[in-house]
Amino acid sequence: KSFSQITHLKPMLSLDNAFDDDEMSDFVRKLSERVGRDDIAFCCEPKLDGLAVSLLYENGLLMRAATRGDGLVGEDITSNVKTIAAIPLSLRGENFPSTIEIRGEVFMPFNAFNRLNDTAIEHNEKPFANPRNAAAGSLRQLDSKVTANRGLSFYAYSTGVVTGENSQLAPSHYAQLMQLKGWGVPVCPEIKLVNSTASMLSYYQDILSRRSELPYEIDGVVNKLDEIEAQLKAGFVAKAPRWAIAYKFPAQEEMTTLLDVEYQV
Repeated sequence: KSFSQITHLKPMLSLDNAFDDDEMSDFVRKLSERVGRDDIAFCCEPKLDGLAVSLLYENGLLMRAATRGDGLVGEDITSNVKTIAAIPLSLRGENFPSTIEIRGEVFMPFNAFNRLNDTAIEHNEKPFANPRNAAAGSLRQLDSKVTANRGLSFYAYSTGVVTGENSQLAPSHYAQLMQLKGWGVPVCPEIKLVNSTASMLSYYQDILSRRSELPYEIDGVVNKLDEIEAQLKAGFVAKAPRWAIAYKFPAQEEMTTLLDVEYQV
């Protein structure tokens, strides 16, 4: 309750999920029908397991930051976000829009997560269960100095409202991410532009095989129709775009032993 509320200039939608190749193929087929052609490109990105945030820049300066919340209203976390080294307080270069909302994921890399838990154990405190919980807890601290010491990072994955001078961004999602990168905003180095369903599925298998080697937690791959005009043509459902889908990884499984059961009335 200590955080003030921010109404997003544009709703932050969620994503529909796919769990196998058949569902992905079905997604591509329906999307091709909606946009009226088969030769469509996709931008593939690892699905980071962190906390979605919105960053609002005006004349190149970071003015406010908010959590996703319920998609319509989020929490004002501006002071905490400004302590994250990966997030620029001002955009670099020139020709960026007068007002631009940059959306992305705040996450905790494994090295910072392990360091945090080692410190907690040393002080006889309960360690965090996973990097996502650690990132969410760190970002919602009342003392921004605590957030600053947690080693959080950030990757942008899209834009929201863009207005004013230079508001005409590149006509494709991938190219827009490259624009953000040029303005000093970090973008995941694993993103890739592909031109077929087979290439999308191949990207998924490649990232899945390298999942344990990545320095951050992911739980799938996000596939987005690359052409912005085609995105608008494909449209949205109530809470998700029709032009994007998250292909989730299978649940990680481990064997465990049940040690005891206690019954209580």
